[in-house]
Amino acid sequence: MQTILTSSKPCLLRHLYAVAAFTFGMLAAQIASAQTTKLKPGFDKAEYQELIYMHSLLYDTTMTRRGTFRVPRPTQFDSVYASPVMGLDNRWGLWQNKSSVAAINLRGTTTNAVGWLENFYAAMVPASGELRISNDYTFKYHLAENPKAAVHIGWLVGTAYLARDIVPKIDSLYKNGVRDFLIMGHSQGGALCYLMTAHLYSLQKQGTLPADIRFKTYASAAPKVGNTYFAYEYEHRVDGGWGYNVVNSADWVPEVPFTVQTLSDFNQTNPFKNIEGVIKKQKLMARIGLRHAYKGLRKPSEKAQSNYEKYLGRYAGKIVSKNLPEYQSPAFYKSSNYVRTGPTVVLLADEAYYQEFKDSNEQVFVHHGLQPYLHLLEQYQH
Repeated sequence: MQTILTSSKPCLLRHLYAVAAFTFGMLAAQIASAQTTKLKPGFDKAEYQELIYMHSLLYDTTMTRRGTFRVPRPTQFDSVYASPVMGLDNRWGLWQNKSSVAAINLRGTTTNAVGWLENFYAAMVPASGELRISNDYTFKYHLAENPKAAVHIGWLVGTAYLARDIVPKIDSLYKNGVRDFLIMGHSQGGALCYLMTAHLYSLQKQGTLPADIRFKTYASAAPKVGNTYFAYEYEHRVDGGWGYNVVNSADWVPEVPFTVQTLSDFNQTNPFKNIEGVIKKQKLMARIGLRHAYKGLRKPSEKAQSNYEKYLGRYAGKIVSKNLPEYQSPAFYKSSNYVRTGPTVVLLADEAYYQEFKDSNEQVFVHHGLQPYLHLLEQYQH
C-alpha cells in the first residue's frame, strides 16, 4: 500500500501543476483581454464630446466659432498626426490617449468649392468593386455583401483617398500595441465615417487588418450615405453598441441627399413584382384604370432617378475629373434610394433650444455646426 501511494505521488503532483498552470493561463488571458479592450459598447456622452473637441481642430477657427463661442480643446487625447489635404478637399487627424485608444477623426466640408463638389457628386455605385483614382492607385472595396447594396460615389472617392493614408497608420499603431480605435466625423466627415468603418471591417474579414482590432464609430450630423441594403449590413456590423448616428433634430443635413425610390428598390419578393398579372385579372374598365394609375406612379420616379444620375452622376463626374485628372468614373447603380443609416442618437431640439438657435433663411447652417450639437449634448440624459 505504501508503495502504491509513493509511486502515484508524482502523477498527482503533475496533475495539480497542470491544473494550476491552466488556471493561471486563463486568468492571465482574461487580464490581458481586459487590458487590451479599453473601448466599451454603448453611446458615451463624454466620449462623443471629446471627439467633437478633436474634430474642431481640423478646421480654420472661422468654421467652428459662433460669436464669442469657441469649441474647447480635447483634454483626454493628444494629437499624433494631421494629414495633408487630399482628394476632394479631404483631411483627417489621428489622436491617442494614455490608455492607448486611438481616434481617427474625419473632416467635413469646408468653404472650399471642391469639397462641395464631393457632396453633389451624388449618384450611387455598387457597394463592392474597384475605383480608379489615379494611374498608380485603384481602390478596391467591399462594403457590403448584398449585390443590391449601393453608396454615394462622391463620398466613396473621399474614402478612397483617406483609406490610403489611414490604413498604414492603423498598422503602425497596432504594432505598438494599440487595439482600440474610435472613428468620428461631423457633416461630410460623418458620411465618410460610415464608408470608412465598413471598409475597415471588410479589411479585417479579408485578413488585411488584424481581427482583434476594435472599432467604435460616431457619425455626427451625417447625411444619408447609401441605400437600404448598405444600411442593413452596416447596422448589423456595429450592432451591440459599436456605432452611432448622432443627429440634431433641427438639422437639415441628415435629411439629404434627395431620395428617389423606384419599384426596383424593393426586395426580390414584393407585391409589385407581378402587378401586371394582377391587373390582367380585372374587368376591362378596372384594368384600364389600374394600368393608367400604375404607370402614373411608376414613370415619374423612374424619370426622377434618370435625371438624378444624369446631373449628379455623369455631369458632376465630368467636373470631378477636371479636379482629379486621372480619376475614372465608374458605372452607376440604378438607384437613388438614400436612407438614414445606423443606430441613431437624437439630440432633440426643444423650445429652449430654438430660443438660442433661431431658424433662419439666411444662416442655413445655424443648426448644423459643432456649437448647437454641443449645446444639445449637455441636455442629453439617456
